[in-house]
Amino acid sequence: MKRPALLAIFSMTPRGGQAFGPRKTGLSSAACTLLLGLTLATACVADTPPSPSPPAFDLVVSTEDKSIRLWLEQHLALQRYASLNDLDDTELSRLLLDADVQVRDLLATLGFFNPQIAWTQTPAEGATAARRVHLSVVTGPVARIAQVQWQWQGDIAQNEQALTQKQEIVQGWTLPEGEPFTQADWTRAKTQALRQLLAQRYPWGRMVDSQALVDATSNQVQLSLSFDSGPSVLLGPTNISGTAHYGSEQVQRLARLPLGTLYSQSALLEAQQRLVTSGFYDSVFVSLDSEGPAQAAPVKIELKEAMRQKWVLGVGVRSDSGARLTAEHTHHQVPGLGWRSVSKLAWDKQLQSAGLDLLAPPDSSLWRWNTSLKLEQEKLTGFLVNSQRWRAGRTQLGERIDRSYYAQYDAAEINLDGLGGQQESISGNYAWTWRNFDSLPFPNQGLGWGVELGAGFTLGNQKIPYVRWLSKGLFLQPLGDKAGRLSLRAELGGVVSKNSNELPSTQLFLAGGDHSVRGYAPGSIGIEQANGLVLAGRYLATGSLEWQRPITVNHQRSEWESAVFIDAGTVTNATQQLKARVGMGVGARWRSPVGPVRIDLAYGQSVHKLRLHMNVGFTF
Repeated sequence: MKRPALLAIFSMTPRGGQAFGPRKTGLSSAACTLLLGLTLATACVADTPPSPSPPAFDLVVSTEDKSIRLWLEQHLALQRYASLNDLDDTELSRLLLDADVQVRDLLATLGFFNPQIAWTQTPAEGATAARRVHLSVVTGPVARIAQVQWQWQGDIAQNEQALTQKQEIVQGWTLPEGEPFTQADWTRAKTQALRQLLAQRYPWGRMVDSQALVDATSNQVQLSLSFDSGPSVLLGPTNISGTAHYGSEQVQRLARLPLGTLYSQSALLEAQQRLVTSGFYDSVFVSLDSEGPAQAAPVKIELKEAMRQKWVLGVGVRSDSGARLTAEHTHHQVPGLGWRSVSKLAWDKQLQSAGLDLLAPPDSSLWRWNTSLKLEQEKLTGFLVNSQRWRAGRTQLGERIDRSYYAQYDAAEINLDGLGGQQESISGNYAWTWRNFDSLPFPNQGLGWGVELGAGFTLGNQKIPYVRWLSKGLFLQPLGDKAGRLSLRAELGGVVSKNSNELPSTQLFLAGGDHSVRGYAPGSIGIEQANGLVLAGRYLATGSLEWQRPITVNHQRSEWESAVFIDAGTVTNATQQLKARVGMGVGARWRSPVGPVRIDLAYGQSVHKLRLHMNVGFTF
């Protein structure tokens, strides 16, 4: 490498001062310097800064596939030397030899083992221009899987009861014969196979060996894998630490991990989830003791109990009603009762509410007694509704299925001249919800379905019987890593009664808003009156189709997704008068630390207006 000649410069420094290394002097006209040599000369140095030196080279990569070009540009180490301005031809040639090896290695990770690679250099054109280094890549055919060989050791090799699990691992293998080979897919497939082995019966299993033998001539890859399952494991005694106020018996009931149960990773995760969602514990960790015997492996439950009392104050913004204030108080053991109480207050310009929930500890079947009281004042389209609801019954919350049955009293009063006074009703109800999503609170695939059924009669002068039902569903279908997923949501409801005018409005239906038909205000879709008011109706039907697609940054999937959607819904008093209101728009989804955040801009076709919708959390 050529180096510039070293010029020693002595700068004059005031007495007592120090000069360390080069120094800028900013002279307005000239500066006198003493040159090391036989001749003393005076030179005038101008203030004009020197022109910048050109970079060492510009790298241009050309391939038939844009994604491969971006992959090479992102990972080539050669790029680090492009900004040097003192790189000579000899060093650049050496760097290109190293880069050629790295290009072949990078292409091999993508399954291309016979690429045609050509490097060319173009001299710089002018003093301020840089040399051009051009890399041309023809990848050739991708290598494909020719054969996958499996070897099994341990209990799984001869245990007939594990035959199904072994078949599921083989059938779920994501690199079958004929598929293209890449290093990332190979690593991902091995990880998934091992995860399936460890998920059930064999928590101490391991991968003994794995090989990918590449025949570059034929572009074929032979895969071989060897797994040792170890022994089949049964759950033993539960060792609980961290209990102080709520007792070990409650932990045992919520965990539901009986002795002698076949080990299942999902069973331990579900036990942990039950303990966390109970609200009695701030943190929970459920694990298997690897040093215990296989026929009775101890289960360790380490937890930290929540404080007996907790206050939560919140300030937020709702897209439909502006600023919102909330306050919540939780007492995990009400003195003299032993139940948990949750008191809530909420206020914004459209909705003010106060509520109290009391929940008993779970019994051996996880059923819990509960009672609640809720008071609300809500501003709808042109009028106020004051309502109250009291409920008492039992509930059982599970990982996939929630059940509850309860008696309920409803009362609602519409504050508007010309519309009746307070309507009241009493009913018996049953609710059932089933969830089958791959992960919460950020599901990518799955199905959920819920049903509510109630029967009762109105109070007051007339005792009119009625039946109320409501069904809702959510279906998520993935389309691939880059294509995202489709979300299909639907809700149907109805009230059967000979005179619905005597029913409280809270037992009837309205639509519109964040979780209903976007593009319309909450409660704005209902039975329209001649004076412009919108009242609740007897029948409800809403639906939504949404395409959610990941947003990538630097070719990596980010925490954001885009969404395109269309919603439709209607409320009517007669099924033959169904007339859908349609809303459509675009939105963004954020996987925030507190749960999914949805931001949508929707256009209401019937009202010809744009409306912003924002909400947090996944609920079904």
